[in-house]
Amino acid sequence: MFDTLSDRFEGIFARLRSKGRLSEGDVDEVLREIRAALLEADVNLGVVRSFVARVRERCVGAELSASLSPAQQVVKIVHQELTAILGGESLRITFAPRPPTVVLLAGLQGAGKTTTAAKLARWFRQQGRQPLLVGADLQRPAAVEQLRVLGAGIGVPVFSEPADPVEVARNGVDEAARRGRDVVVVDTAGRLAVDEALMDEIRRVSGAVSPHYTFLVIDAMVGQDAVATAQAFHDTLELDGVIVTKLDGDARGGAALSVKEVVGRPIAFASTGEKVDDFDVFHPDRMANRILGMGDVLSLIESAERNFDADVSARTASRLQEGRFTLDDMLEQFQQLKKLGPLKGVLGMLPGLPKELRQADVDESRFARFEAIVRSMTPGERNDPSIINGSRRQRIARGSGVQTTDVNKLLQSFSEMQRMMKSMGITKGSTKKGKKAKRGGRVTPPVGSFPVPR
Repeated sequence: MFDTLSDRFEGIFARLRSKGRLSEGDVDEVLREIRAALLEADVNLGVVRSFVARVRERCVGAELSASLSPAQQVVKIVHQELTAILGGESLRITFAPRPPTVVLLAGLQGAGKTTTAAKLARWFRQQGRQPLLVGADLQRPAAVEQLRVLGAGIGVPVFSEPADPVEVARNGVDEAARRGRDVVVVDTAGRLAVDEALMDEIRRVSGAVSPHYTFLVIDAMVGQDAVATAQAFHDTLELDGVIVTKLDGDARGGAALSVKEVVGRPIAFASTGEKVDDFDVFHPDRMANRILGMGDVLSLIESAERNFDADVSARTASRLQEGRFTLDDMLEQFQQLKKLGPLKGVLGMLPGLPKELRQADVDESRFARFEAIVRSMTPGERNDPSIINGSRRQRIARGSGVQTTDVNKLLQSFSEMQRMMKSMGITKGSTKKGKKAKRGGRVTPPVGSFPVPR
């Protein structure tokens, strides 16, 4: 998402940086381009007008004229205003003093409510909570069964019964209290469109469970319709926030950029994929960074902290310092990198990468081929690839189901990595490494520093 918008902003700011001092006419030209870019991204017209007006007021005022670098100041102002329309600050969940904390999910059919309920329950588990999922969607066939399967996959129990949705929701909260579960996530039924029957049911469910948080689940792919839907649900339920799904799709992003300003409620969480771990708190400032091509290093670091095996990282760092980095170590590091999610998404979080690299189609199957090749080697070959001659390469290729050229490319990538580490001073015999070791420092290879197997 936002790729097209990011491209437009990148072009606008590249031309802006080529200028020295900016006249009012220069600012107006930039704002016309920004306005067109936002409208093309399906951002609400009222939001665009308000955004452009605020940016212009700041750009033509003393804030810009006092700047030594007007172009950078414009980028800063646009970043700040983008952060504001995306919500300003991340939503902080406050838990009820008397458990359970009840979270009600609402939305139209097809927005991904049931999957989102499981993702949210998993997120609560990561916060040290004991959630219970309540299947009150009795409208859609197999919705409860889907929730049970998802719940089993994340280790969260599911409550439901063949009764009225209002009664199911109420009994679910009672069940959570009885079982000592401190968070309840209630999945409700949706419709293909907003209608009176849907609103009446969700209103009665809300009245029965008195939720501490009511989140609307909207599909980012539906554009402006999502904003209208959010407004209708807010008028009925008084939402606390919005959960945007399918942010990894090809949508233009208008819903995410419009909902806070139109509805007055922030985006609380965002779902960026189909897996249950493709879900996290929505950070407006980080999303603004990504829209403006500045990367999202903080999210990348947090993902690494959650997913990386500390023992593997420590062992690799130790072997690097001792100059004993092998193909087994390289395999472990790629397996660590895969835990961060699709490589294209990881590249999008890195600041300063060229647009061509950020948007490149990455062949994830390379990792599978790489793993097959390494596992087809003997322990001695993994430890010392220099012994791999022509006949060994043919045997490894046959064993891993690839061509000999694929084995050659992998070995070349490994050699490139060793040369890179030597230049960084973290291989055996390096003076820099010795100094680092004497200081007791720890060398850990940076995320994304390894060549991708070709």
